[in-house]
Amino acid sequence: MEIPVSHLLSRRKFVHSAALASAALPLAAAAQTPPDKPLTFACIGMGGQMRGYLVPELAKLDQQIVAICDVDRQQLEVARQLEPLSKARVYADYRDLLTKETGVDGVIIGTPDHWHVPICRAALQAGKHVYCEKPLAHSVAECRALEQLALAHPNLATQTGNQGCSTEGFRRSFEVVRSGLLGPIGEVHVWHPAHGWPNGVDRPAGSDPIPEGLDWDFWLGSAPARPYKAGIYHPGNWRGWYDFGGGSIADFCCHGFQLAYRALDLDAPTTIEATGTDLGHESYPTRCTIRYDFAAKGARPPVKVFFHSGDNNPPPQEVTRGAVSSTGCMLVGSEGTLSAGLWNTDCQVRLKGADEFRGADQPEVARIEKTQPRIDTETLKWDPARVAKGERPRWSKVNNSHMFEWVLACAGNAKTYSPFEIGARITEVGMLGVLALRMQQRIVWDAATCSAVGLPAADAIIDPEPATKKYLPA
Repeated sequence: MEIPVSHLLSRRKFVHSAALASAALPLAAAAQTPPDKPLTFACIGMGGQMRGYLVPELAKLDQQIVAICDVDRQQLEVARQLEPLSKARVYADYRDLLTKETGVDGVIIGTPDHWHVPICRAALQAGKHVYCEKPLAHSVAECRALEQLALAHPNLATQTGNQGCSTEGFRRSFEVVRSGLLGPIGEVHVWHPAHGWPNGVDRPAGSDPIPEGLDWDFWLGSAPARPYKAGIYHPGNWRGWYDFGGGSIADFCCHGFQLAYRALDLDAPTTIEATGTDLGHESYPTRCTIRYDFAAKGARPPVKVFFHSGDNNPPPQEVTRGAVSSTGCMLVGSEGTLSAGLWNTDCQVRLKGADEFRGADQPEVARIEKTQPRIDTETLKWDPARVAKGERPRWSKVNNSHMFEWVLACAGNAKTYSPFEIGARITEVGMLGVLALRMQQRIVWDAATCSAVGLPAADAIIDPEPATKKYLPA
């Protein structure tokens, strides 16, 4: 039976179950709007991810989007054609939106990466709940700053856009790893093929006319100035360029790394090393492998984490023991291997001595105690047959429990599972991969001082100075 969203939003008993058992998470503030009524939201950055994914998910929850913002008028015009946004007030400057839209409950951010932390800072300082797309930050220093900012606002609900962690598959996999069924886990592999954005190249020469309605200087923000070139940066291709994104490692660190990071209590890596093809350019390489070494902790042994990026660059055959899909994540233990998928939404286990992976309904997995809350099954009542296999159903009135969980938190009824203080730590691992790629040297990382040992030149990447503060929040 489908449960009305208004009823779910008023379920106070949910507050005690929606917290990660191994981390202290902030309480969400009680919303000023009664929880049985729609909350109001503003969306900043109206590109494809916002229009095609975030807005539809919020609309399925019967919530109200009252304001939208983008520095590109064309993006705003396309967005206004969506029914949930047809009556939304329009802004070209996020600062104006936050100044005038004082009544909104929460802000959703879907801008390029280099804008995430400045807008998160402005929204939290304005007292708004915040959902931000991954990766949360664009440098290691920004990760640290955002974590502290979230901790300084414990009554505001934050959620990192790594939706895989809200699925049954992720939470069952978390429990499998913590149970010890796989034995000590010393190796993790995450992999992804090449993307279509610019890779392994430097910026093209010359410039093109700036499209009417695009504030190019504002789009650049604190990044170093460069001429506009049609189809090279905006829209969409910015992620391949280090000034605005961080390629595949930045794009997928918050997805592929989160299970290992959280279930194995990884903290910061001690060393990071990157090899590949077409390194040393302004854009992400065409092919690379990044290795992270994490020190032993308690009874857990040291852990090696590998990120394989680019076409025809899967993990070693001794790990996969057969053909694999184009993306994935495997945690390798002495007694078994867990295949979680790139978004960590799956729970497929191959025990020692077995030839194939089997689902979470196999007896050895099924008997493991449940310790994590379930939005999918306990609240949304998704297909139990699919859930038993550790799969994430792809259909539902609310297809994304991650957004649903954040809305619950905004209403004061729950805690989020991936708040900024956790998401920022996972993002930092990705940013350290970017650092190794750009420095083209082995990084010995001193987490306490936030520095690369013996490499002072890395400081400019770890904590870059903004080219201009003209567009940043006060």
